[in-house]
Amino acid sequence: MTTVLTTPPPAVELAPPLRLSLTPSSKERCRLDGVWWPHSRDLQVELPSLLAEADHRWGRITHATVNRHLWPSIPYEVRTGTHAVRLGWYDAEQDPYEITLLSYNINRWDLLVLPPETEPGEARRIMASASLAGNLLSPSAVADPGSTNRWGAARWDATAPRDWQAEAAESEPLSTPADGIAVGAIR
Repeated sequence: MTTVLTTPPPAVELAPPLRLSLTPSSKERCRLDGVWWPHSRDLQVELPSLLAEADHRWGRITHATVNRHLWPSIPYEVRTGTHAVRLGWYDAEQDPYEITLLSYNINRWDLLVLPPETEPGEARRIMASASLAGNLLSPSAVADPGSTNRWGAARWDATAPRDWQAEAAESEPLSTPADGIAVGAIR
């Protein structure tokens, strides 16, 4: 007599829907390219859907940088369905509410990251206002207007060139401009 034991297949965990609002293409300069509202603080779970969408819209993303402020654990890389994306983190050099995505063709996108705990009504309001063309506020100024961190009142210089490749080449050694914020190329 043969006994066959069957076990149900493991439950397939569906990824939660991507909550992303992008700034429309415009001739008007913006500080942010959009707003991302993850469901948790787990980058391994949250980043693949964001990276897949970014790959689709902007080309293959190769690197991402975050500030340690929002993330309890930052892996060295995150696997998407097609490739691995290297992660870097900063403390004082990057706005706490920002993620930067970099692609093969040296393009860069800066997204405001709303904390997962943000109330839905407040998140919708922020996502609508922060992704408007012409927004010059820093991510912290948008996400946490009462913030006392140095990013809270920062405004972006809309007249500065947005040629990230040239800016990276110019900033090879780290330099500290008059405002005290260090800038440098990401490798």
